Amino acid sequence: MNDPKKAGQCVTRRNFMGVTTAVAAGALMTQASTGQTSDTKTSKRNPICVFTKPFNSLSFNELSDRIAELGFDGIEAPIRKGGHVDPDQVEQKLPELVEALKKRDLEITIMTSDINDPDAPATERVLRTAAALGIKRYRMKYFKYDLKQSVLSQIDQWRPKLKQLAAMNHDFGLTGVYQNHAGTNYLGAPLWDLRLALQDIAPSDIGVAYDIRHATAEGGMSWPVTFNMIQPSIDTVYVKDFVWKEGKKPSNVPLGTGRIDPNFFKMLADTGFNGPISLHEEYLDHRNPDLVPEHLAAIKADLATLRAMLKTH
Repeated sequence: MNDPKKAGQCVTRRNFMGVTTAVAAGALMTQASTGQTSDTKTSKRNPICVFTKPFNSLSFNELSDRIAELGFDGIEAPIRKGGHVDPDQVEQKLPELVEALKKRDLEITIMTSDINDPDAPATERVLRTAAALGIKRYRMKYFKYDLKQSVLSQIDQWRPKLKQLAAMNHDFGLTGVYQNHAGTNYLGAPLWDLRLALQDIAPSDIGVAYDIRHATAEGGMSWPVTFNMIQPSIDTVYVKDFVWKEGKKPSNVPLGTGRIDPNFFKMLADTGFNGPISLHEEYLDHRNPDLVPEHLAAIKADLATLRAMLKTH
């Protein structure tokens, strides 16, 4: 966006509002407002959504029916290669998904994306479409280190790109969220590096999707320290659980049966956090469509556990 040749392509707040108004007039502004309540839904304080990666085999209507039956406020929808909507079809297919969800009083709370480069061909088109449909958040694609090079120098190289993407998000009225993910070469795994990378970027432009499972796997007993450090940047919270398999590798398990500390939810509440919570069920094979009923049952059980944890704290 700093390239003068691309200046005419940049979306300003003024012309974006014009686009949004036109789209609204065309009935594409179909996103439901966050926080509607019922006996089966959570309060306005923390809308709860579910990552729907296991349900690519379902039609949009079937997906919406099943998630509504479980009592979620919305979904974290994979809008990326191999997800519910391919980025190449985002203008045509994403409105269909949003409309199907709206009929069941649901929303796309978070759009999981392949986006981490503001200059990539699909970035502006995907973000523009999402914003016009009322989607407020999207999860970014990871950055990965080359461990043969300096970690700090790579963070310095990524920071201008992150600031450029943050500016684009600001113009669109979107928040990008970057998830901390456990692993040997992920930016954000130890969390201190993510704070460096996001320095001087407003959390409303790019915030953190704080994953307590990955933070625990990486931090052991010291995860409260990094939670304290990154807390001002947290926009969204991801919840799942794990155990150490054979003492070496993390293995995902049903919520409440693993290593994450239930006291996390008290610590979270004490910060005044009022953003969304996304439940991830990743201990069954998401690639097997025959397991859809098992995924639904597992998610129902995990949601009950999550609500009990939140209520307790």
